[in-house]
Amino acid sequence: MYAFEYHRPTDVKQAAELVAQLEETKFLAGGQTLLPTMKMRLAAPANLIDLGQVAELRGIERSADTLSIGAMTLHAEVANSADVRTAIPALTELAELIGDPHVRNRGTIGGSVANNDPAADYPAACLALNAAIVTNKRTIAADDFFQGIFATALDEGEIITKISFRVPSQAAYVKFRHPASRYALVGVFVAKHADGVRVAVTGSGANGVFRVPEMEQALSRNFAVAALDGISVPAEGMSSDIHADAVYRAHLVGVIARRAVQAAASSRA
Repeated sequence: MYAFEYHRPTDVKQAAELVAQLEETKFLAGGQTLLPTMKMRLAAPANLIDLGQVAELRGIERSADTLSIGAMTLHAEVANSADVRTAIPALTELAELIGDPHVRNRGTIGGSVANNDPAADYPAACLALNAAIVTNKRTIAADDFFQGIFATALDEGEIITKISFRVPSQAAYVKFRHPASRYALVGVFVAKHADGVRVAVTGSGANGVFRVPEMEQALSRNFAVAALDGISVPAEGMSSDIHADAVYRAHLVGVIARRAVQAAASSRA
């Protein structure tokens, strides 16, 4: 790990001022990706801005049709929140499937969304739940936020403050996970809203998280597993690695999507 200056702001304004004044900065949220990358000397920020003491970035708020989660809220806090479980049980189940207890008690929802790892879980939830990513500068629709592997619509120095999810009538998240890392080889989040169904897939797209319009249209007409009969995802555009090739992942998307619909159809949200 290369030498760096460590900064610990106590509010969003101070964090924004620091990033504007300093050069070669990185924000530290949970550190589950950044710190290992720095240890391997694959990243060498001159200044590290730790958001851990910014209280306004934590917390969970429920309204009639939205659930807002502060960017520095831990995965474990999402998994154990009564408000989240009441509003969107599928989101608590997603959080429970992330990594292991150490990761869940250090990693944050905002850090995961900002990093946009192609196998991360929260990006699929953001797309399926038609989330709004709120920053210190603006509000970005999830459909516009994720722009490819590790790429987002965030400007340099922009800070995610919270993610606001639409509360669906029914939803479920199912993933086929790598047995060691517990990242998704394929993860599918299905959510039924008043204006239609959204289906988001993580872990398999060569360009990161994506939606499946054909499945969404079929499920919007008939929210049942049978609606997916005859619908498949082409191998073209799927990622391929030592764990699973593109053809296998494409097939698995269909299998996992059916399981997610079955789980969602038997749940309230």
